[in-house]
Amino acid sequence: MIRRSFSLPTSTASSSSSNNNGKNNNRLGILLICTVLLLYTIGLLESIYHLPVPNHRRRAWIGKLTKRGVVSFGGNINLSKTGLSDVQYVDGEGKVNKLGSDSVEDLDDDDDGGDGSDESAESDNKHNNNGNRNHDNKGQQQPPIPEARWPISIRDEDGNFEDVVHPGHKAKHHSDVIMSVPRFWIDDPVSIHQNKLMSRDLAMRIGSCNEPDPLTNSRSRGDACPPSERTIYVAIASYRDYQCRDTVTSIFSRAKNPQRVRVGVVDQIVEGEDGPCDAPYAPCSSDPNQMLCRWKDRLDVFQVDAPLAIGPVFARHLGHRMYRGEYYYMQSDAHVTFTQDWDEDIVSQQEATGDEMAVLSTYLTDIEGSIDPATGRSLRDTRPIMCNTDYEDGQGNKYLRHGSQPEAVPTVRGMPQLQPYWAAGYSFSRGHFVVNVPYDFYQPMIFQG
Repeated sequence: MIRRSFSLPTSTASSSSSNNNGKNNNRLGILLICTVLLLYTIGLLESIYHLPVPNHRRRAWIGKLTKRGVVSFGGNINLSKTGLSDVQYVDGEGKVNKLGSDSVEDLDDDDDGGDGSDESAESDNKHNNNGNRNHDNKGQQQPPIPEARWPISIRDEDGNFEDVVHPGHKAKHHSDVIMSVPRFWIDDPVSIHQNKLMSRDLAMRIGSCNEPDPLTNSRSRGDACPPSERTIYVAIASYRDYQCRDTVTSIFSRAKNPQRVRVGVVDQIVEGEDGPCDAPYAPCSSDPNQMLCRWKDRLDVFQVDAPLAIGPVFARHLGHRMYRGEYYYMQSDAHVTFTQDWDEDIVSQQEATGDEMAVLSTYLTDIEGSIDPATGRSLRDTRPIMCNTDYEDGQGNKYLRHGSQPEAVPTVRGMPQLQPYWAAGYSFSRGHFVVNVPYDFYQPMIFQG
């Protein structure tokens, strides 16, 4: 028996309609993809436009697009020039100047630095050696840099403190706790770096020298200051750490030139229970050769009641407030033992990078078996590299934790090795690190370590 089916024409018609719908959907999909790609491209071009302009020719072709109104999207890069029109500073003659868009463009031209010829380099050196000038080689106004002084201490700055509201109590809506803290060396960092990568000429104006210039007696000598005389500010955040005074002792006793070192400690302690970081084990009258006695003029301790401690970021912010224009900036934990001639060693590593913006950082090696007790020198030839990342459990959630590889003999020799991460437990850089990226005041209880 043969059955006839009448579903075939219907099926065929349905298939034909489905094919047409599929073609239409494909066209819509392609159109949607093209639209997304176009928007992405416009956004990418706008993002590139708002990046800081490097020291080469301007991206004029992108600028023409925005000036003509073709691109109207807002900037989405944090390093854009937003807000510069509101920045004011006072020049050396007491005149108030405003950094508007025209000033930014002029300063961009100055930052290009010419063609890099020997003549330009010689001119820059002459400018760097003449102390703190407020004008560059072309006579253009530059942001003011405070006069470099050395030695220096916040103990001599009774009038240079300001009252701030403790951020932790404010966040909890408790009664305000007023703290008197040192003012920043530069109150308005934006007036200096102007939300751009700092030029070398400007960077060379930041950094004091232990030995003054023989002709001008200026402490601001740029790279004309011998590496062995360039000052170092060491910032330590300590929370009830009984080893803090030992760390400071190690810093001064094992520095090749302790005269160029200044230590600033934020000492969060319970008075009467914890020993202050600047308190020697014996009275200075009975043993004046203790490092805490010999170098007390190079040691600033800002004491904070331990109940006011709200994490290391807050303490390190206070440590940045004690920076006073030193050539180098070093950050260290309060339980560290330094090797002999550490200052000469770390400065040579920093200068070996050939990079004004380089930052040296690492997870420090365990002290066991690492230092010769007789000479104070390192017994290791390995190098810890921070390049491991994994998920770590904590408080019911998993979060990323950065770690270091097992130490091994380095394959890169003669200079520091690049790594992707930065450690707060030890960091070394030029002093303008503090001017460019000071610690935030409002990041309580942030810690991972």
